[in-house]
Amino acid sequence: MEIRHILPSDIEKESFRIIRKELSEMGKSFPEDTEPTVIRVIHTTADFEYADTMTFSDNVIERAKNAIKRGAHIVTDTNMALQGISRKTLSKYGGEVHCFMADTDVAQSAGIRQVTRAYVSMEKARSIDKPVIYAIGNAPTALIKLREMIDEGYRPEMIIGVPVGFVNVIEAKELILDTDIPYIINKGRKGGSGVAAAICNSILYNI
Repeated sequence: MEIRHILPSDIEKESFRIIRKELSEMGKSFPEDTEPTVIRVIHTTADFEYADTMTFSDNVIERAKNAIKRGAHIVTDTNMALQGISRKTLSKYGGEVHCFMADTDVAQSAGIRQVTRAYVSMEKARSIDKPVIYAIGNAPTALIKLREMIDEGYRPEMIIGVPVGFVNVIEAKELILDTDIPYIINKGRKGGSGVAAAICNSILYNI
């Protein structure tokens, strides 16, 4: 095995080339609009299973880009995703990224009501007077609350639903698949904060 010398500025480009080559060898191809998202998620995880499990509603990428151009804010359920999403790029269009999980009022309400902070965070995000994209990478209870809010008439611009884990994860994702809200969902147990951030950045970097 030989270590190749690759300039730091070329590492990501070479990684994407390798991913595209291996996907081609597997006989997998994707629509032009969703391909950058699938590739960036695989780049983040080194897991080619995402090529089979990533699910996109019709025209979701274009709709997400249009929402961002209109100043959409992104709400996520972890500070890790908050740090990973390109706030600099989003700010060019007037948007901001929010995570309410560590807010004192959220923690207090969650404790009193015996629900998760993610559940309460979604309620708090509802008050944002801007188009909102949700990027959920950790808490299925966030998706459960979003479905409750949608059933009550709330209309987010888009939901990225990629929580990871074993309890209510698959079921929570199915709740969002069963709505008319634009979505990007990874079916199954896999996901995570890094995946949620990667999906957001794949859209932001290609506007």
